[in-house]
Amino acid sequence: MGYDIERFVGYVNEGLLCSICRDVLEDPLQAPCEHAFCTACIHGWLVHHSNCPEDRQTVDVSLLRPLYRYMKNDLNRLQLHCKNREHGCVMVCSLESIERHERECEYSQIPCSNAGCTVQVERRNLDGHLAVCEYRSLECPNGCGTLILSAEDTQHNCIAELRTELELVRSVMICRLEEAKHEMESRLESQRRYMVQKEGILQNEIEELKSQMSRVMSDVCSLMAAERQHRQELEQAELEKQEL
Repeated sequence: MGYDIERFVGYVNEGLLCSICRDVLEDPLQAPCEHAFCTACIHGWLVHHSNCPEDRQTVDVSLLRPLYRYMKNDLNRLQLHCKNREHGCVMVCSLESIERHERECEYSQIPCSNAGCTVQVERRNLDGHLAVCEYRSLECPNGCGTLILSAEDTQHNCIAELRTELELVRSVMICRLEEAKHEMESRLESQRRYMVQKEGILQNEIEELKSQMSRVMSDVCSLMAAERQHRQELEQAELEKQEL
């Protein structure tokens, strides 16, 4: 559906009216035959038809295109009243900016922000409603710090609320302590596995060093035996020389 033509100030060109709903184009699309429609209107039409509602030429959704730029500019320059005119808004602005205005209009009906409240009020009256809303939250006047609904004032029990809050805090602390405990145990187990692995590596290195040391000592003993043998041979040769 398009924009109600009664909202517009002054004359609206016939070419800017939807060929289906006969209101001013909203989110417009154009057929190859150059007839223009609101997107919602033409999509609804093509569900049951396969032609243009004006000249009956064949039309498919894939053939629809955006409005010509000059027509889009003419459309955006049209002046119209805010949709909240009947509630007291006197704003008149261009079609291009009407959506932005209506999002912020002080006369727009908006829901109360309090949970459980179904009342809708004008934006300009929201603060006044929130001050008296039966679903508004207030801090306990007795000092327990609990937020309560004004409708529940007679049922509020500070001691019970504080006990509930204390139990909640206690549960949270227990959970956190358990998490910290598990994390610490996991770290310790990881560190223990690392130390065991490291100990195994060091033990292997020690055994290798012992083996190397044993081989060195064996080589030293062999060298010493060879040296003694060589000395004896030299002494024997010296005696033979003296005899000669």
